[in-house]
Amino acid sequence: MSRIDGPSVTPSWPWRTLSTCDISIIGFLSRGFLYGLSKPEVHGLDRFLGILDQREDIAGRSRGLITVSNHVSIIDDPLIWGFLPLKYLFNADNMRWSLGSHDLCFTNKATSTFFGLGQVLPTHRLAHSDFGGLFQPTVTECIRLLSRGPFQVSHSRPYSEAEPSSWRGMMDPFSSGHLVYSTNGTDYHHAPSMFSNRRHSWIHVFPEGRVHQHPDKTMRYFKWGVSRMLLEAEPMPRLVPIWIDGSQNVMHESRTFPRFVPRAMQHIKVVFGEEVDVEHIFGDLRRKWQKLVEASQDTVPSNNELGVVTSRKLMSGPEATELRMECTRRVRQEVLKVRRSTGLPDEDPKEGWLDTWWEEGRGKNKGKMKDDSWIGDTQNPCIMSMSVCRT
Repeated sequence: MSRIDGPSVTPSWPWRTLSTCDISIIGFLSRGFLYGLSKPEVHGLDRFLGILDQREDIAGRSRGLITVSNHVSIIDDPLIWGFLPLKYLFNADNMRWSLGSHDLCFTNKATSTFFGLGQVLPTHRLAHSDFGGLFQPTVTECIRLLSRGPFQVSHSRPYSEAEPSSWRGMMDPFSSGHLVYSTNGTDYHHAPSMFSNRRHSWIHVFPEGRVHQHPDKTMRYFKWGVSRMLLEAEPMPRLVPIWIDGSQNVMHESRTFPRFVPRAMQHIKVVFGEEVDVEHIFGDLRRKWQKLVEASQDTVPSNNELGVVTSRKLMSGPEATELRMECTRRVRQEVLKVRRSTGLPDEDPKEGWLDTWWEEGRGKNKGKMKDDSWIGDTQNPCIMSMSVCRT
């Protein structure tokens, strides 16, 4: 892997200050809405805060952290982090990174800077961009953030011949320009895995890939981006499942004018599940993946770079595909356990099948589906998340 063993590197002081302000202000507003204009209910928070406390010392971290949850509203992130006490919101080094849709959150310099400061990574969706998919540079960035960095930038799309001043993107203007990567060859973005204070970071993922609001509170199938993070990050990250309920009533997809106004005094429940024993649940899949990587290196030259996959066998071979499918299925099962703990009945197993949603939602990117559920994109400019996955 291409890891930097030289002097420690951190973002500039102005950048760190602006990032802390961005995250803490949005977190403060979220907390104010939860406890001032809603009916909040949270379970398992103390247990989760214990995990964050263990990670406060960056040098003492030994693993990254992944949190996964269902996605029922465009305000899920950042709203659910309003349950965190204020002191956690002022420590950007110990706050989550999330994934934001490139075509919604990174459309110009202003929004790119806002979301970048808020620790959001630009993600291309195949439904909207030819640069999407499992092997886009941002997925590599996630894998490296979960691992022990810092890492050199080596996963960027080749730059076009356009002048840097014409590129759309975000970078730390107070640091050297080599600490950036491109997602499509014409933009440029700050590469957080280049910095030692980003090692073993925390990444939150919505594996459904979009907002899903069902009367029975079921989930869509999970996409595969989270499987790459679990299988390829070194060492295997910690995993905490989360269940969200109620925020769909704050910003329902069927809402009418004024659509941009959150509905107050709704009951919002967040359940932080127990930390998953990742070795027990995913250890066998990791070992199979590592054997597959070793076998592919016998026939395909490898650049030995963490998070960079170039072998067709590893990208789309049947063994690799099956491993990602099974890994993602197991992640979904962990979220279902938290769902079950809230008293909801078990969902129909077909809810987790790709074929179910392909048939019921064919040709529709958002709106009301045949099963009376509503789906939608993350569109609110104050929202900081959209999952990365194969579509």
